[in-house]
Amino acid sequence: MNKPAPKRRPRRRTLSGAALRAHAREIERRLVGLYPDAHCELDFRSPFELLCATILSAQCTDKRVNMVTPVLFERWPDARALAGASQEDVEEVIRSTGFFRSKAKSLIGMARALMASHAGNVPADMNALTALPGVGRKTANVLLGNAFMQNEGIVVDTHVARLAARLGLTVETDPVRIEQALMPLFDRAGWTRLSHLLIWHGRRVCDARKPRCAYCTLATICPSAAV
Repeated sequence: MNKPAPKRRPRRRTLSGAALRAHAREIERRLVGLYPDAHCELDFRSPFELLCATILSAQCTDKRVNMVTPVLFERWPDARALAGASQEDVEEVIRSTGFFRSKAKSLIGMARALMASHAGNVPADMNALTALPGVGRKTANVLLGNAFMQNEGIVVDTHVARLAARLGLTVETDPVRIEQALMPLFDRAGWTRLSHLLIWHGRRVCDARKPRCAYCTLATICPSAAV
């Protein structure tokens, strides 16, 4: 009986300096060609709505968040309204997004902080955003890049972290360190788009459990491709 062929071990290589930057730019070029319309998949009409949606998106799909936010914004359309909401009422509306108690607490706390310090408006500033309850650097980057068109950093979610490692862009595992490693490799003007490109590819091709390497446009330059 013939033995099954052993699975091919992923290729590994380490790049640095100019070679790493060229590798990064080629990844970006190919992904732009594959996803020319890559964008934030959270539905929003204002910075406030995007901030709420991003808080809800933690460990939850954008599709689920987009099902919940129309009801949330109908009941509490702005910071003033949400700041006066009860914890129990918000929990009931957002329950299906998971971790609803902590998310409700963050949403109400964020709204109250906006009222107390920013007249109810979402600030277009990294330090001011990260001072809000429930808002870390990743969420602030989402807001700045998509609501205010400011490229202050790169959004590092689970997809971006996974692809950054698989594609040989960094060996860092901490989100802040991953972001710091990625920023010098790409033009600042494209940082927001880069996040969308990596997230879209992570959702559609480079799955966490079973990446579709045989169909991947990056397979020929990916050090982890099992093809």
